[in-house]
Amino acid sequence: MIHTRARSDSPTRRDALKLGLAGALGSAGLFVPLSTMAPASAKSASDLRRENFPVPFTSPFRVPPTLRPYEWGEDEAGRFARYSVVERTGTAAIVPGLVTPIAGYNGLFPGPTIRVEKGVRSELRVRNKLTINPLHGNEFATSTHLHGHASRPQYDGYASDVTPPGQVKTYRYENVQHARTMWYHDHHVHTTAKNAYSGLAAFYLINDEYERAQLPQGRYDVPIMLTDAIFARDGRLVYDDGGAGEHDGLWGDVVLVNGVPWPIMDVEPRVYRFRILNAAVARSFRPTLSDGNPLVVVGTDGGLVPYPAAVPSYRHGNAERYEVLVDFRGHRPGDTVDLLNLSNANNDDYDDTDKIMRFRVVEDHGDPDPYVVPSSLDPGPAPYGMNIFDLTEADVTYPRRRRLRVNKEGDPEEWVINDRTWHDVEASGFTLIEGNPAPGAVEIWEVENTGGGWFHPLHIHLSDFLVLGRNTNGGKPFAWECGAKDTVYVGENERVTLLIPFDLPPGNDGGRYMIHCHNLAHEDHDMMVQYAVGDPTVNDPIYTDPCVEDHLPDDDERYEGDDDGPTPTATATSTGTTSPTVTPSTSATPSETVTPTASATPTASATPTASATPTATQPSRTRGPSSKPKPSPTRSRKGT
Repeated sequence: MIHTRARSDSPTRRDALKLGLAGALGSAGLFVPLSTMAPASAKSASDLRRENFPVPFTSPFRVPPTLRPYEWGEDEAGRFARYSVVERTGTAAIVPGLVTPIAGYNGLFPGPTIRVEKGVRSELRVRNKLTINPLHGNEFATSTHLHGHASRPQYDGYASDVTPPGQVKTYRYENVQHARTMWYHDHHVHTTAKNAYSGLAAFYLINDEYERAQLPQGRYDVPIMLTDAIFARDGRLVYDDGGAGEHDGLWGDVVLVNGVPWPIMDVEPRVYRFRILNAAVARSFRPTLSDGNPLVVVGTDGGLVPYPAAVPSYRHGNAERYEVLVDFRGHRPGDTVDLLNLSNANNDDYDDTDKIMRFRVVEDHGDPDPYVVPSSLDPGPAPYGMNIFDLTEADVTYPRRRRLRVNKEGDPEEWVINDRTWHDVEASGFTLIEGNPAPGAVEIWEVENTGGGWFHPLHIHLSDFLVLGRNTNGGKPFAWECGAKDTVYVGENERVTLLIPFDLPPGNDGGRYMIHCHNLAHEDHDMMVQYAVGDPTVNDPIYTDPCVEDHLPDDDERYEGDDDGPTPTATATSTGTTSPTVTPSTSATPSETVTPTASATPTASATPTASATPTATQPSRTRGPSSKPKPSPTRSRKGT
């Protein structure tokens, strides 16, 4: 608890900070006593000295390192790759002159990126070497969710599937969905916000021949994780979601891009693909370019969109992923272009939260970039079940629309879905469900935000969906959200209509999955329920494959770019330097900036068409029985 107040009486700490009223509230801090914080200006939240407050566009841009599997190969079921990460503490050089304690995967923030080829099975071994989370003062138990993956329930990061310190759990993923940008992050019951805010978040990318044939690759394919933070005078993170009776969300005054405050990135006069993830606890963004050029949306949560949308800005809620193209070919070396934030309703904004990062154009010593921004994209045939883009309301199999009403109700007030919370789910012995679609069903769900003063980014686990329309946009989806989604922004007094196919990938018999707000403060207090696909009792998410005691030797952490060469599963890996802004507790990582070189050229230089097919140099999507090599019973390689 940070502080307690009546909603209609005295101002919140956040209100005080916005008004510059330092000391207006008493101290009851979880991590840093709020009474010790004095804002540097009327529009700040951090207590940093002026010399320690980051200056926008002065720190070099960095990308997280790409993790190598410790073992890979092929067996009777096909290709596989096995990864391991250790949840442990580290320190991050985020603000000038200070170090920030964090908890991250391999001690890094963001954690290491995992890239896999579509169809290559993966295992992610997550080892909890943490002890106490200082943001809440309790045991640092975790649960890891691969956001965007159609996982079996026991590997989905179910909030109550807990891995305590000293334990290890191995998550198994089929990776058969279309190429897409995903992320893995902590999902522990009631402490997701503080655990993820501490640093437990990282990219997980599926690549395939279709996205490689149509979008920029290599150093021109850039992941961007957006977060925000509040800092204490000594550089530690401060968590303030409003405290008991509020828990509205955390809005920091420092915007971080891959853990760097308002960085500057050198770019060539070429077309870049940016995979933008909003991993903030509560802040939404509205990105726009300072030169007036559009952001061309080519991907959403579920991968490529059928028709790219050129938009001047777009609304980016928490946990959503948008892939955008930015064309720098109209600029000369020395030009700068800023990625700005127009913000949205229900944010708390400060002096510099209208900025995200800066691009500085440098010389391109290669050939001119021939890439043509596509008018349509082909994600490839449906990997299993139905092609979501072929579905219409005529395909609906359930006669009634399921409705989810998101609001804040009760005494004391709680964040609820259909007047229920995760506490109600727990009290039912995890049997309470909001719906039970049959495998292969197609349904229409309506999500309505009946309260004013906040928005809710609602995440439905397992299934991609289409946004059919909104009551606030003439009954239509916004141009930027016309792709497969798993998280939807529901603004105040908005009603959103979704078309959801409940396809199950091969090997998944269904079971129970969560629905929750991805404002993580709302999720923790207590805006989360569940539904089931098929039999609710199969694949029990807590007991089917639980964590075990960790008696393994220390990991030998290796990243792409290490001197022993790439792994065969790490295709289309970005060639920009990989450089976290953190130092793990036990080992150091590279620390270089992303600077294009003369030898770098994009691989996506051909003009894509609606029927784009893989080139001769790319692997065929399907192979007949006569052409498929028979694997040996076990053929694997362990990293050294």
